[in-house]
Amino acid sequence: MSTTINPDARTPSAGLIHHALIYGSDQEFLAATIPFCLDGLAAGDRVLAVTTPANIDLLTGALDTAAAEVDFVEAGNWYHAPGRTLAAYGHYVDDHKRRHPRVRVIGEPLWHGRTPAQQAEWTRYESVINAAFATSPAWIVCPYDERALPEQIVSDARRTHPDLMSGPAWQASPAYTDPVAFTYATDHLPLSPAPAGTATDFGFDADLHRMRQRLASLAAGLGLGADQTDRLMLAVNEVATNAVEHGGGHGRIRMWIDGDVLVCDVTDPGHLDTPIPGYLPPDPAAPRGHGLWVVRQLCELLEIRTGRPGTQIRLHLARI
Repeated sequence: MSTTINPDARTPSAGLIHHALIYGSDQEFLAATIPFCLDGLAAGDRVLAVTTPANIDLLTGALDTAAAEVDFVEAGNWYHAPGRTLAAYGHYVDDHKRRHPRVRVIGEPLWHGRTPAQQAEWTRYESVINAAFATSPAWIVCPYDERALPEQIVSDARRTHPDLMSGPAWQASPAYTDPVAFTYATDHLPLSPAPAGTATDFGFDADLHRMRQRLASLAAGLGLGADQTDRLMLAVNEVATNAVEHGGGHGRIRMWIDGDVLVCDVTDPGHLDTPIPGYLPPDPAAPRGHGLWVVRQLCELLEIRTGRPGTQIRLHLARI
C-alpha cells in the first residue's frame, strides 16, 4: 500500500527518510524527483541533487526557474570513496540543518566500472546511511536506473532502503534489512590473495615506531609520492594500533601494487566486534574511537573480514 507525502515528514524531529527510486524511464525519474524538489523548496528545505549529467539536465529543464534554488553536483565529482562521501553528506546536512526544516537529497551513486569489491562496499554504504543519519533531518532519495544497472544492484537497493518511491508516493520495502544485520553476498568469502610474487610482508608488535620505519621504506621502494606515503602511514598506523591494543598485541602487514592502487592488508589474531566499523562518525570530543573512521577518510576503499582466524583489514589507496 503506497503512502503519500505527509506533513510530519517535513519536521526535523522525524529523523531520516530514505527512499530508493527504481526507475525505468526519464518520465519515471522526473515524476518522483520534481515533486520532491518543489515540495521541499515550498517547505523551506535545502535541496541537493547529486546525479548524472543527463539527469541534471532533465531536472534543470523541468524545474525551470526553480532550478536556481537547488544545489547540483555531478555524481562523478561526489562519489569517490564510501567513507569520504558519507562524511561529505554529513557536512552538508550539518551546514544547512540550522537554517532549514529539512535537508533533501537526490543521491545517485556511480556503479558503472566498479570492481566487485567496490560494488560490495558502495552497497554497504547505502545501508549504513540508515544508521549514520538516523536522527538527522535528512530526506534522501537514491535513484537506480534499471535500464542500465545489473539486476543485483537493483535488488540490493530494496535491502538497503526502508522505502521504495514511485512518483510522489512510497511504500515500505519488504526486503529492507537493518544496517547492523546487513551482509553482502561475498561477506562470508575470504578476500582474494595477492598475485603470486607481488607482495611484501612483515610482522609488527607494540614497537610501532619500528613498524612505521619499515613501512616508509617499502612505500619509497614502491614509488609512492610524499602525499600518498603520508596517507598510507597514517592509515596503517591507526589499524596497527588497534591490532596492538585489541588484537593480541601483534600482527602482519602485506602490501602490493594492483594497477594504479596500492593494496595493504593488516592482519591480527583478534576479533573485531564493532558494528559497521569506521562508518559512523565519532564524537569529536571523544579521546578515542576515531581510528577506522579516519582510515575510511584516507582510503579509496576499506574491506574487513573478521572471525575465528582473526581480523583482516584491507586498505586500497590510489597511487597518484
